[in-house]
Amino acid sequence: IFHNRMIDKIIMVVTTGLVAMPSFIIATLLLLVFCVWVGIFPANGNEPGGLILPIISLSLYPMSYTTRLTRSSMLDVLSQDYIRTARAKGVKPSKVLFKHALRNAVTPVVTYAGPMIAYIITGSLVVEKIFAVPGLGKEFVSSIINRDYTMIMGTTIFLGTLIIIMMLVSDILYKVFDPRIQLG
Repeated sequence: IFHNRMIDKIIMVVTTGLVAMPSFIIATLLLLVFCVWVGIFPANGNEPGGLILPIISLSLYPMSYTTRLTRSSMLDVLSQDYIRTARAKGVKPSKVLFKHALRNAVTPVVTYAGPMIAYIITGSLVVEKIFAVPGLGKEFVSSIINRDYTMIMGTTIFLGTLIIIMMLVSDILYKVFDPRIQLG
């Protein structure tokens, strides 16, 4: 809809920058700006409002990547013949956009949901340590430092199982959104 306009270019530049930065760099920058310089958020996760910055630092990459993926998928779908046919038949633009285009454009985004959850889980390990949030990630990093092999193995198995389950849910949702797909 806004292809190659100024807002599109600004969004693409910002999302490209956010995709290029890992969550621990974003977390460090957010901590520096909003806790040290501005001082509007607490520096650790135990105080009220202390989870806002960790949530933002973990969600910026997936939101940026999903924005880029949705944009490219929508541009691809909007150039298809069936979209031109629907427009030529006089179908309302909103119906073309939401019923015909978005339904087919959401498939790659659903496919990305599994790896996105894996990114958030693995990124939380470091972000929890940066913001001193008591959680599984902080305990996992502490167990690595203390060489607690039982905790390391248990956490690794738990996180691996969680990631496998999320990938399976992603594949099932992929089948729901596109019935033509056969799960093997």
